[in-house]
Amino acid sequence: MSSTNQSARFQKLPSTDELLRQRDLQALIERDGHASVAESVRVVLARLRQEIAGGRLDDTALNLALSGLSSAVERQLRQSLSYSLRSLVNATGVILHTNLGRAPLAGAALDHIRATASGYSNLEFDLTGGGRGKRDMHVDRLFRRLLGDDARTADPGSAAEACSGAHSNSTSTIVVNNNAAAVLLALNSLAEGGEVIVSRGELVEIGGSFRIPDVMQKSQAQLREVGTTNRTRVGDYEQAINERTQLLLRVHRSNFEITGFTEQARLDELVGLARRRQLPLMEDLGSGALFDLRSVGINGEGGVLDSLRAGVDVVTYSGDKLLGGPQSGLISGRADLVARMRSNSLFRALRVDKLTYAALEATLLAYVKRDHDAVPVLRMMRLSKNEIERRAEMVVAGVVSARSQRLKLELLDGESVIGGGAAPSAVLPTRLIAFTHADLSADELNARLRGSEPPVIARVEDGRVLFDLRTVFPEQDGVLVNVLSSLAGPRLA
Repeated sequence: MSSTNQSARFQKLPSTDELLRQRDLQALIERDGHASVAESVRVVLARLRQEIAGGRLDDTALNLALSGLSSAVERQLRQSLSYSLRSLVNATGVILHTNLGRAPLAGAALDHIRATASGYSNLEFDLTGGGRGKRDMHVDRLFRRLLGDDARTADPGSAAEACSGAHSNSTSTIVVNNNAAAVLLALNSLAEGGEVIVSRGELVEIGGSFRIPDVMQKSQAQLREVGTTNRTRVGDYEQAINERTQLLLRVHRSNFEITGFTEQARLDELVGLARRRQLPLMEDLGSGALFDLRSVGINGEGGVLDSLRAGVDVVTYSGDKLLGGPQSGLISGRADLVARMRSNSLFRALRVDKLTYAALEATLLAYVKRDHDAVPVLRMMRLSKNEIERRAEMVVAGVVSARSQRLKLELLDGESVIGGGAAPSAVLPTRLIAFTHADLSADELNARLRGSEPPVIARVEDGRVLFDLRTVFPEQDGVLVNVLSSLAGPRLA
């Protein structure tokens, strides 16, 4: 392209002021404000300048673009003023999908947030005495019912009784903004300036480069590694104890497994050692369930109550994973130790707001009432393969009337996963909707799904796109029917 032609095309572009004086843009200004429309005009014109400079627009293409400038500005304005954070359909079968926001909140949690956040609330106000209250009390009272002395000794043969006596403090819980913060606060409160003993096989890194050694360094506690990557015995912990030891730490291998020639100190062995040497024992569960995972066919994954019953002094876990609540970090355990964390100045820096307390309180009330199906994560885990198959058949049947030869649908056996660093080896049997298209590859189909309204996120395996309805809310089944029907329509360009 000659510089003369390029210069002539630049001269065809109107100025920002010229465009803003047009009648149709004046209507947009009245609706959305001058500043927003002017910014959209500048973005559209800058895009055209880039295309001219790059030689991507000839005279015909430029004239076509100029004739549609008003529409281009309106599209840009709509995009700039729309939400970036959007709801979508999770058809991946990964229940706690970190990239998709982990646990969906219960309806009661949303109602409670709306009721307490739309006006004023007694977040830190004592309605009985009329003075200042503590924000912890709204959920600590519920945690005491779920994890307190009555719950811990519900099993007459539980280890809690064997570990009673000098360590029979009641259970208390505090809330911070995520589990990394919970670990940081606990370590700083219990072991600042001292050593924390942990197995080399538990020095985990999870998503977002969260590493236990790094958090320990930030807490001003010193890491004391014991054992080997694959084998650590309780004797390794005992030999490492010295006058600087402040804490024994056990970390759940939340997103990986070590198999083969392995050994890990049993929890009861660590509890016994901690009692003999008068040291607190802390366990970072990472996820942390408040219900029996065995009821949904997941074995070998202990919950928060299991750890406390065994005699663990402090347990840290997430609120937005297996618990099914809002993002938060929870610290439950001996009231005297938790009190030290509550008085730590870090606690104020890491504390959560009224929205989190409202959502957490409503979620915990569902547990107290034993209304587990009210918590979406628990309801999804409890779905049977037959229930999912019936829904999948209805979705496929709903698409049949719009189907063409280009879209092929079939049902397959498959597996759902928990995700979110919880129960890494656990799978739940499911039925999958698998489909292919004669004109589009699986990756192209997946891209179309992401661009639908609302976006649909699926899995791609062996050249097919897969829907797992375990993580799709029943009221969203119709969305999948509409999306699939649109893909089965006239030939796609």
